[in-house]
Amino acid sequence: MNETEILTEVKAGNTIAFERLYDCYWLKVYNFAQLYITSSFEVSEVVQDVFVKVWESREMFDETKNFDGFLFIITRNIIFNYSRRHFYELNFKMTALRGLENSYDIEDELDDLKSYIDKLIEQLPPQRRRIFKMSREQHLTNKEIAERCAVSEKAIERQITMALKFLRDNLPMFIVFMG
Repeated sequence: MNETEILTEVKAGNTIAFERLYDCYWLKVYNFAQLYITSSFEVSEVVQDVFVKVWESREMFDETKNFDGFLFIITRNIIFNYSRRHFYELNFKMTALRGLENSYDIEDELDDLKSYIDKLIEQLPPQRRRIFKMSREQHLTNKEIAERCAVSEKAIERQITMALKFLRDNLPMFIVFMG
């Protein structure tokens, strides 16, 4: 089949002819897109978009005219649209980051979080609170804590695990109120 016959068949909706058309032209589109887009994943997306557009507009092209020119125009337009969209997304992200930088003070957030965690620790049962503080504030090992409290290391591990579970369960509330 020559190019004109393939185009006539594609225009009629023949998917096998479209596959042949794709096989003949995808590398040209890929190489052209690579001149303007650096990511091979994004170039592959452009190639896919080009051939989707070719399929969608198959009834409009004239099989007696230069298909290369038609393909070039579609490819150029998709690359421009892609670049414009990428620019707008990048600009939006930069604007959002600038806004966050201006309004977000990490020190205050960390102080608030520490204060909230301290309040949660105060809600623990006395023995669990004491064990947790020895572990986290005094940096004692489970063995050292067990010796001081005259209990097994397993009991210490269980108390610390329960304290951490309580903190984890209650931290989402902090995030909700801070957000």
